[in-house]
Amino acid sequence: MHKEILRLAIPNILTNLTVPLLGAVDTALMGHLEAPGYLAALGVGVAVFNFVYWGFGFLRMSTTGFMAQAFGQKDTPSMSGILFRGLLLAGLIGVILILAQDAIWAFGLWVVQPEPHVAQLAGEYFAIRIWAAPANLMLMVLLGWLLGAQNAVYPLLISLAGNVINIALSVYLVTVEGYTIAGVAMGTLIAQYAGLGIAVLFLLFRYQAYLKWPGWKRIMDRERLRAFVVVNRDIFLRTLCLMFVFTFMTAQSARYGTEILALNTVLLQLISIISYGIDGFAFASESLTGKYLGRGAAKPLRTMVRYLFGWGFGLALVFSLAFLLFREPIMRLFTDHAPILELAKTYAFWVILAPLVNNFAYLWDGIYIGATASVPMRNSMFIATLLVFLPVFLLANLYFDNHALWLAFTLFMVARGAVLWAWANRYLFHPLRAS
Repeated sequence: MHKEILRLAIPNILTNLTVPLLGAVDTALMGHLEAPGYLAALGVGVAVFNFVYWGFGFLRMSTTGFMAQAFGQKDTPSMSGILFRGLLLAGLIGVILILAQDAIWAFGLWVVQPEPHVAQLAGEYFAIRIWAAPANLMLMVLLGWLLGAQNAVYPLLISLAGNVINIALSVYLVTVEGYTIAGVAMGTLIAQYAGLGIAVLFLLFRYQAYLKWPGWKRIMDRERLRAFVVVNRDIFLRTLCLMFVFTFMTAQSARYGTEILALNTVLLQLISIISYGIDGFAFASESLTGKYLGRGAAKPLRTMVRYLFGWGFGLALVFSLAFLLFREPIMRLFTDHAPILELAKTYAFWVILAPLVNNFAYLWDGIYIGATASVPMRNSMFIATLLVFLPVFLLANLYFDNHALWLAFTLFMVARGAVLWAWANRYLFHPLRAS
């Protein structure tokens, strides 16, 4: 079981770390420009795109869960249907996002309310990057499908290639051609379509048997379509809560001033790196949970969950120790502005604590996604957001400032993991007790 977990987790960890690595490069490029407004503008632009793309994260999550279960059942026609159904929906949503870009940006500015010069720079970034929407969403489906097929190597190669292209283009456009925030946006735009093309080539190379058009009858099959819509609806609502929390973090940071906004942009980038690393084990759990549920195998599922948390906590401890021991050089990778570095000393505690707290929420999410148990995922997020995050912030903000924001965020993550753990027997293991 250890080998089975690591076979999927190690490529997933490497894959996931390429994503925040890209964000880290963009943050460093903007953080070393003369004015801190560029770094703040990047934080605003990224927050808006997180709000957009995280909202449609169900495209990858549900695809992985349904595909892993079909893989466990060795149901080839269903595997093809899952692929084409997801790609059609992703392409349609991507086109709609491009058409609605003005409204999306206006809403983003209304939520975050940055200072005028920051808003102008962030607008440049958004206007370029939004054109990558179809490629980004279709790539989510393809990566989710491959993970469901128990293949973690292809997603690694696809993500690595796309992000190397992105980093190279961003560095070239900013440092050589003299572009500022538009350079990192153009690098992302080009790399997203390059990544989609690479993913299609991998499918053609190995999975041609699944690329036969399944027909509209199977695509629109009433029962499959209903399950697809219900699971995606619940994951979408769950993700809306997550997006609200992160967008609230950015918006409230902007109200504390440009320096706090810039600081929290860096700290949230570090949290992102942590989450993507631990999510390597969460993604492995998606694939394995779906496979074992598809086979009705109760004992391997319980063993996998137990071992998974051991590996996840071990990796979380490594992240915490790394930031504890190397906080200053890590921060200097992102910015050399003295006021921001000084502020970081006050708030470093929250980033040291984050991996040890957050890993439980990340791992339980992966297990529930593999089971396509979307109802408890949705409800647990409602509880964590409405009954923990908001009340804690509103109360703590009466006495503290930025610490109130980080306290609310930390307890939000605690609540996510605790609720999903409490519901595990009911939603995950109970249906398999007789097997």
